[in-house]
Amino acid sequence: MTFLWSVFTKPWSELPGDRLGPLVAGLGFAGAEVPVRDTSYVTPAVAERELPRLTQRLKDDGVEVISLAGDLDESFFAACAAAGVPMIRVMAALGPDGYAASAHRARAWLEAAAPLAERYCVQVGVQPHHGSYVSSTLGVLALLDGLPSAHFRLVWDAAHDALAGDDPRVTLPLAADRLGIVNLKNAVYAPVEAGRSSTGDRWRTWFVPGEEGLANWATALEVLAELGYHGPVCLSGQYSDPSVPVEELLVTDLAAARRAAR
Repeated sequence: MTFLWSVFTKPWSELPGDRLGPLVAGLGFAGAEVPVRDTSYVTPAVAERELPRLTQRLKDDGVEVISLAGDLDESFFAACAAAGVPMIRVMAALGPDGYAASAHRARAWLEAAAPLAERYCVQVGVQPHHGSYVSSTLGVLALLDGLPSAHFRLVWDAAHDALAGDDPRVTLPLAADRLGIVNLKNAVYAPVEAGRSSTGDRWRTWFVPGEEGLANWATALEVLAELGYHGPVCLSGQYSDPSVPVEELLVTDLAAARRAAR
């Protein structure tokens, strides 16, 4: 299968384009998701001016910006439109008032963004995320139900799908009509040492290299091939063990993903 192999540039979020582009291309990626946050090189305050410059600089190095990790304020849509970035990736947060109220609030948030998505021709990609977010593929699909699929997409995530106890042979076909980006990362549940958790949790999420976690990337890529998916596959570069450089782990994981996709 031919995918646009991409990477989330969060580990190098403070780098300018003339350093980020060669780094991403040198690791073997042809696509990138860039964060636009107060701690990033491109901040929300300057995004409409600086994102087009960053995007063009990466394009000069053969790297296409597939999405922006940010928010749904109009300034983000305007920045994406100015830069030719097709999607804003977000997650649906859960509050202390419970799942139902949180999902209702998230749906209203998405509905409010619908006119902006249409006006600027920029998609909204919603990703499941373990923990204090809507964590399952099916939960996100329920949030998106009835919203125009041209503008509202699912960002399927291998690690969070596995952490939710789901199976890509089930969730990917159900999500096929909404698939915008496929994220590849992996994780396990690791025991928490006694007395080390302020909340009393006995297990924590621990992000690991692609071939070591709960998610089976090969199965996911096989299902994507069966579905005829040709969009971006984005390695998130999230690893809990800081002793190995993230660049080294990404090169290994990209090679493993490419082998699995043959």
